[in-house]
Amino acid sequence: MRRYWKGDIAAGLTVGVVALPLALAFGVSAGVGAAAGLVTAIIAGLVATIFGGSNLQVSGPTGAMVVIIAPLVATHGGGVVPTLSILAGVIVIVAGAAGMGRAISLIPWPVIEGFTLGIASIIAMQQIPNALGIAAPDESNTLKATVQSFAAAQWPEVVAPLTLTVGTILIIILMSRFLPSWPASLVAVVAVTAVVAIFGTNVPLIGALPDSLPAPTVPDISPDLLSQLLPGAVAIAILAGIESLLSARVAAGMVKGERYHPDRELVGQGLASVASGMFGGMPATGAMARTAVNIRAGGRTRLAVIIHSVFLLAVVYLASTVVSTIPLAALAGVLLVTAFNMISFSTARTILFTTRSDALVFCLTAATTVVLDLIWAIGVGVAVTGVLVLRHLARQSGVYREDTAEHRRIAILRIDGAMFFGVSDRIESQIPKLESTDVVILRLSRVGVMDATGAKALADIALTLREAGIEVLIKGIDISLVALIEEVGVIETIGGRDHLFTSLDEALREAEAIVERRATA
Repeated sequence: MRRYWKGDIAAGLTVGVVALPLALAFGVSAGVGAAAGLVTAIIAGLVATIFGGSNLQVSGPTGAMVVIIAPLVATHGGGVVPTLSILAGVIVIVAGAAGMGRAISLIPWPVIEGFTLGIASIIAMQQIPNALGIAAPDESNTLKATVQSFAAAQWPEVVAPLTLTVGTILIIILMSRFLPSWPASLVAVVAVTAVVAIFGTNVPLIGALPDSLPAPTVPDISPDLLSQLLPGAVAIAILAGIESLLSARVAAGMVKGERYHPDRELVGQGLASVASGMFGGMPATGAMARTAVNIRAGGRTRLAVIIHSVFLLAVVYLASTVVSTIPLAALAGVLLVTAFNMISFSTARTILFTTRSDALVFCLTAATTVVLDLIWAIGVGVAVTGVLVLRHLARQSGVYREDTAEHRRIAILRIDGAMFFGVSDRIESQIPKLESTDVVILRLSRVGVMDATGAKALADIALTLREAGIEVLIKGIDISLVALIEEVGVIETIGGRDHLFTSLDEALREAEAIVERRATA
C-alpha cells in the first residue's frame, strides 16, 4: 500500500464512477430497486475486499446474479432478497471453510463460456421493459417475459424511452472509441438525464432514494420461509462462488506475480453477501468488469476497492436526490452494452470450431441458461461433458495381443486405457479365444484409471481364463490399484500375490516355468 497508494486512490475513484450506474441498473433490473443495488456495491465491496482472498477483486451486484434473483422476486416479492442474501452468504462461507475453492477447476471451459453467453442474453432481455417504458410482466421466465413485453408495448408511447435507450448506447459506443479514458456509462447516464430534465420528457425514473444507509438488521426467517427460499439460496451461492472465483482467477492473471486464495475468497464473498443482506441489499459476487477497470486504472491493493466503496457512500449522502431523477431507459442502455461486452465472439468462434463435443456443450449450456436457469445450465453442461469424456476414454481403451514365436503356449495380452464402468463389458468381449495356451500374461502398465467395475471385469476375465485351465499372471499394475483388485478378488482368483510382477522378463520366466511343469506332468 505504501508503494501503490496514489494509483490505488485514482483507481478507486475510477471504479466508483463506473460502478455507480451499474449498481443502480442491477438493482432496478433485479426488481428490488436502485437503492438495494447501491447498498450492495458499498457494503459488499467493502467487506469482500477486507476478508476476501484477492487484492484486486471488486465485488457488488452483477448481471449474472440478477438473472437468478429476478425470478425469485417475481415469485416471492422483493422483501425476501435480504434473507436470500444472508442464506446464500452462509452457504458460501461454509463452502470456503470446507476448502471447496478449487472446485472451480472442475467446470469445463465450454460450460463457463456457454452460461456466460446465456447470462448476457438474459440480461439483455431483462432490459426490454425499461427500454420500452412499460412495467415488467409478472413472469419469472425471462424469455416469456420478453415476448409479453413486446406484446404489451403501445406505440407511440414507447418512442421516447426507446430513443433514450438508443441514445445512451450510442454515447457509450462513441465515447469508448474516441475517449476511452472517460467513464462512458456515467457520462451517458448524465447526458440522458439532463435531456429528460430539460425537455420534461415523461418517462419512468428511478425514483426516491434514501439519503443514508439503513441500520443493519437480521430479517426473521421462519421454518416455512426457509424451506421455500433454500433452493434459491443454494442456486445463488453456487453462482456467487463460481463467478467470484472466475473473476479472481482472471484478475490474478492480469498482474504479474499476483495470486489469490480461493477458499479465503469464498469466505470473504460469503461474508459480503451476509453483510449486504443485513443492510437490505442483494447477494454479491466478484464483478469481472469492475475488477478489470480497477486493474487497468492502476489499482494494486485493497485500498482501491475501499476508495470505491467510500465514493459510492458519498453519493448516497450527498447526491441521492440527483440520482433519483435518472431515467430507467438510460440504465437499460447501460446494461444492454454491458451484456454485449460480456460476449467474447472470438472465444465463441474458437469453441465452435474446435471439436463437435465442445461446440455441443457450449450451445447446450447457453440454450439451457436462457430457457431454464443457470443451475440447470451448469448441471447439464457438466453432465454432458462428463459423458463425452467417458465416451472418449472408452474409445481409447482396448485389449491387444503381443504373442511372440518364442513363447507359443504363452499369450501376452496388453490392456490399454482406463478400466471403468463405461468400458468393462467391451474389454471382456475383446478377450480372444486362446487355444493351446497354458499361461496368459495380462500387461496392465498402461492402465492408469480403474474403478470397482473395472476391477470386477478384471476378476471376471481372470476367472474365465482359470476355468479354461489357463494360468494368469499380471504384470505392471500400478501399486495404488493393488488394494482395489485384491478387494474384488482378482489376486485370489489368479493364485496369490506371487502372480503379480513388475517386469515382463520376470513374468515370462515364471510363465515358461509353468509351461515346463505342465509339459512334464
